[in-house]
Amino acid sequence: MSYLAAVVQLSTSDDPTGSLQRALNGIDQAADRGAQLVALPENVHFMGAENDKRDHAEPLEGPTFAALSAKAKQRQVYLLAGSLPETSPDPLRPYNTSVLFGPDGARRAVYRKLHLFDVALGPGATHTESAATTPGEHAVVVETPLGRWGLTICYDLRFPDLFRALRRAGAEMIFVPSAFTIPTGRDHWTTLLRARAIENQCYIVAPAQVGENGPVRRTYGRSMIIDPWGTILCTCPDRPAVAVASIDLSAVHDLRRRLPCLEHERRFQVSTGQA
Repeated sequence: MSYLAAVVQLSTSDDPTGSLQRALNGIDQAADRGAQLVALPENVHFMGAENDKRDHAEPLEGPTFAALSAKAKQRQVYLLAGSLPETSPDPLRPYNTSVLFGPDGARRAVYRKLHLFDVALGPGATHTESAATTPGEHAVVVETPLGRWGLTICYDLRFPDLFRALRRAGAEMIFVPSAFTIPTGRDHWTTLLRARAIENQCYIVAPAQVGENGPVRRTYGRSMIIDPWGTILCTCPDRPAVAVASIDLSAVHDLRRRLPCLEHERRFQVSTGQA
């Protein structure tokens, strides 16, 4: 089975209305190019201060989720709706939630970001996501007519055990909608994405934010799709854009048959080095 998938690269700002419209336009561009699967980045409609995200949180039936659902149905595509702030039991700490919509507009999967981005890397790259976000509790793999897909969000990329769990649950493709900082993106983004593809023998679909998202926030971009061998199939330029690549599930199954590394994985204990 083969089909076209697209990553939509955005420069989301703190203007939810304008940002959402740019995302919807990106979906149209991808669908016009024949994509059956379209993926948006993290923070689809709002990129501002972490504490301000709570003001834009909504339930899964809320207006922004509904607008993305309607666009998926209108264009008859599978839509990975990046991530949005979803209301949680803690009104001050919404979830960071990624939703997969089907071509009929129905929700096919909901994933709430497990690993929260608490780092101190200097101006523009210091964040405490946990102060304004409730972490999720479950990994998610969804079965679709186009294959089995695993869901992650951004900082999850640094936790290979999550990706291995998705692979063991049957994932043939894993999404990584992101908003990587400039320093981490420059040095780590492509390396980590290729590693996750290679070690799990799966496609990686990684739509990202790019450029100036506000007075302080800058994001790296370089949205891309990577095949199970680690080959980069397409990459967005350093501006809002759409990139499209062909997905061929036979490449996944053939590689796993010829190089069955997960069958060779062994459980072990770590010793102190003493004989």
